[in-house]
Amino acid sequence: MGLAIETIPCTDTLTVDLFDDRRPFRLECGKVLRRVTAAFETYGTLNADGTNAVLVCHALTANAHAAGLSPAGDGTPGWWDGLIGPGKALDPARHFIVSPNILGSCYGTTGPVSVNPDTGRRYGNQFPPLTVRDIVRVQKALLEFLGVTRLEAVLGSSLGGMQVLEWGIMFPSYCRNIIPISTAAQQPAWCIALNAAARGAITSDPVWNGGEYTEQPERGLSVARMVGMISYRSFPEFEERFGRKRQEDQADYFDPANIFAVESYLQHQGRKLAERFDANTYLVLSRVMDLHDIAQGRGTVDEVLGSITARTLAVGVSTDVRYHPHLQRRIAAGIPGARYAQIESIHGHDAFLIEYEQLNSIIGAFLESETL
Repeated sequence: MGLAIETIPCTDTLTVDLFDDRRPFRLECGKVLRRVTAAFETYGTLNADGTNAVLVCHALTANAHAAGLSPAGDGTPGWWDGLIGPGKALDPARHFIVSPNILGSCYGTTGPVSVNPDTGRRYGNQFPPLTVRDIVRVQKALLEFLGVTRLEAVLGSSLGGMQVLEWGIMFPSYCRNIIPISTAAQQPAWCIALNAAARGAITSDPVWNGGEYTEQPERGLSVARMVGMISYRSFPEFEERFGRKRQEDQADYFDPANIFAVESYLQHQGRKLAERFDANTYLVLSRVMDLHDIAQGRGTVDEVLGSITARTLAVGVSTDVRYHPHLQRRIAAGIPGARYAQIESIHGHDAFLIEYEQLNSIIGAFLESETL
């Protein structure tokens, strides 16, 4: 399947209250959220029996705006616009595509920036710890509200891929296909270490104030993003794209202000995140990833993977240093009848946001096939 360039029309992000005082939401940690609001976007039309839905699960700092141009009118396409649209693997003409903002985020779904009904103030650093399973249960409530009776597919990458795996485990009869991309059955120590360094940057910011900041700790958020970007891309990409280029090639070789091009890139990415994201949210969601373990309270990883009955396509990226391809192969090997596919790319972990021709081909062929 070739990559179509047509996009879908601009779509508004909607919100719905899924839990309230009459039906509060109990988290896996035992604490209760009295109210839970979910932000989401949909593309396409749900069929009469509610079975043509596809759930798209986003990663750490993304939002519900997965496709189409931004409602803000700034011309920004959705984060998975290359995969969702006419002629693409996820086609609104055939699928009812649901893209929810996850629990704990700062883009409309209840999270640290939301008002705590018990205090009348933002939750901030008092927001309770979450798990991927909590996120999935809120998504299930949203789908029931929308009238979805069964999911044709669930797919996502990174933290999104963790959600995909939990969908296959928690609601086996609800999901026909699952497609976890660039993720793991258990958060590996390597990724925990990277997240710890990012969180340390945030909590070391002079304005952090124990999480009770009155202005965003932009310096800390920026460095956290820089740590992330190093692992989201790859050695060969950085060499090819930046090498040893400086901002001013003819300037004083020893001038510390004449930074390397790769430094400038990381600083730019850091500033962009600091302008749009919330520090407490970053801490909450990065810890969600670190707590991710499909075996927790269930048995062994092999036993849990072996219990998944959905048709499964695990997708890895050849240069992913955050979630190495062997982690996706491990998932595919443990799930009965599962298939593994690999994206060949120099773009590392972020290839799932870039290599749309390969993604459309791999995912489109899998969804269109009747058997493994």
